[in-house]
Amino acid sequence: MKKLIIQIPCLNEAATLPATVADLPRSVAGFDAVEILVIDDGSRDGTSDVARACGVDHVVRLRRNKGLAAAFMAGIDASLKLGADVIVNTDADNQYAAKDIPALIGPLLRGEADIVIGDRMIAEIDHMSWRKRQLQRLGSWVVRQVSNTSVPDTTSGFRAYTREAALRMTIVSEFSYTLESIIQAGKKRMAIAHVPVATNPRTRESRLFGSVFSYIKKSSATIVRIYAMYEPLKIFTYIGLAIFSAGLIPAFRFLYIYVTDYVARGQYVQSLIFSAVLMIVGFQVILIGLLADVISANRKLLEDLVYRVRSLELPEKREESEPVAGGRRPGRSWES
Repeated sequence: MKKLIIQIPCLNEAATLPATVADLPRSVAGFDAVEILVIDDGSRDGTSDVARACGVDHVVRLRRNKGLAAAFMAGIDASLKLGADVIVNTDADNQYAAKDIPALIGPLLRGEADIVIGDRMIAEIDHMSWRKRQLQRLGSWVVRQVSNTSVPDTTSGFRAYTREAALRMTIVSEFSYTLESIIQAGKKRMAIAHVPVATNPRTRESRLFGSVFSYIKKSSATIVRIYAMYEPLKIFTYIGLAIFSAGLIPAFRFLYIYVTDYVARGQYVQSLIFSAVLMIVGFQVILIGLLADVISANRKLLEDLVYRVRSLELPEKREESEPVAGGRRPGRSWES
């Protein structure tokens, strides 16, 4: 039986969740079963109860708020244990048009991609300010450069994963999964596609960040951190060479004065000392890069080990579903 699970990370979404669930399809071509999973990230407004009342198949409730990235990964793990062949992630505020789910998973079914990102076509969204559009374009361009991908809308939460791609996903950020997952996928040489998707009218303001400055700061830190995990030698080499090159400037200055001005040469010894300090620091930074590269290699081995362990922990997929009274399996609900 081929199964699609649509997961929805939630935080205090009791007001918007019913409309979101109501729009989701209960059957999709290419799948024998479509199930809905809600991840309640420590909500205090009864989001889990609303989800059950809406008829979702599964609810995962986190006892306290752990952040969007943790909720996303909790959903991925639960979906895999529930036997998902494809996982679609969407937002609880009904931002994304659920009618585009078949188009979103199309490249996965055709074997063209491991991950598909929904492109909201930011330039055409009326309710987004000009400043946010420009920041989003800049941020997406940066992510494309560091991940070597072509995703135009890197912050889109409307995305689909194959079972294999989901198994290899290891999010470590506590802020958001959107940027990190793309950089990871690019570095792991996964096939990433994107399709245009429609958006619904805005139901509320974004609660992911308090201000534009806060979002820029956290996003920049995430990009640098994840890129450094996979390309530490390149980053530290560039930094080390920049510092070392800066040290050459006062060294050449001292050499020039030493050759051309015999009287004044003794007055510029501090330039030689400053140059030596910079060059030593630059060389040490490059050595740190070599050490970080060894650690990065170990990280890749650990990621492969985690992938194998997660694969072994999952129940075997059954080719045929067992008959269930009423035609539907009872939903599951658990806390973590």
